[in-house]
Amino acid sequence: MTEEQLLKEIIAAVRTCGTIILNADRTKSGIDEKAGHANFVTAYDKKVQEELQKKLLAILPEAVFVGEEEDVHASVADGYAFIVDPIDGTTNFIKDYHASAISVGLTKDGERYMGVVYNPYLDEMFTAVRGQGAFLNGRPIQVSNQPLENGIVIFGTAPYYEDLAKKSFDMAYQYFCKALDVRRSGSAAIDLCNVAAGRAELFFELRLSPWDYAAGSLIVEEAGGVVTRIDGGEITLNEGCGVLATNAACRG
Repeated sequence: MTEEQLLKEIIAAVRTCGTIILNADRTKSGIDEKAGHANFVTAYDKKVQEELQKKLLAILPEAVFVGEEEDVHASVADGYAFIVDPIDGTTNFIKDYHASAISVGLTKDGERYMGVVYNPYLDEMFTAVRGQGAFLNGRPIQVSNQPLENGIVIFGTAPYYEDLAKKSFDMAYQYFCKALDVRRSGSAAIDLCNVAAGRAELFFELRLSPWDYAAGSLIVEEAGGVVTRIDGGEITLNEGCGVLATNAACRG
């Protein structure tokens, strides 16, 4: 299978699962709480993940599947691995606040290889293949060239980790004083893609899981941006970390 065909089939699988989100009956969401503040999982998170697992492994049977709603996660060090968040922005989904996305990252021997992030509410399909640029609905996208003082900063509050709340808002205030304004969407995958599309200049969140950024981080990099840990080190896929994504102008 060619890279083009592989990406095309992944996109089709993700788009199909997007209809599950759009047609959801929230009276039957079956909301459960997970560890951490405001950390929810719904029947639809599980339903979308199950459907993605079935479809993606049919496309690439030799891959392992790492989904947010699994209790045990396989190693992604060797061969192909799908790293998936079935609904990134579950609290938004529960509240019918239309800022949720399906995020599918494909790795090869532990390295990010393909990324697909789909916001079904806006019908925005962000894609990237390493070395081939980033795209929104098939059209090339690039990060902005604006410095921080002319930029928008997006941030996540790491809500599951209450010990990081004050530090998150302190950092957001510091950026607010330097930038045009700040935003908070509730979906790291969407936030990363908005940086990639040049809609914002910087995104940070002090703790995320690999399925939050496996796809979006590649899309940012392929759009000309830079993604690191908060301390400047390389992001990891075997465990979570804080994430900072910017255009080059904001790194100066």
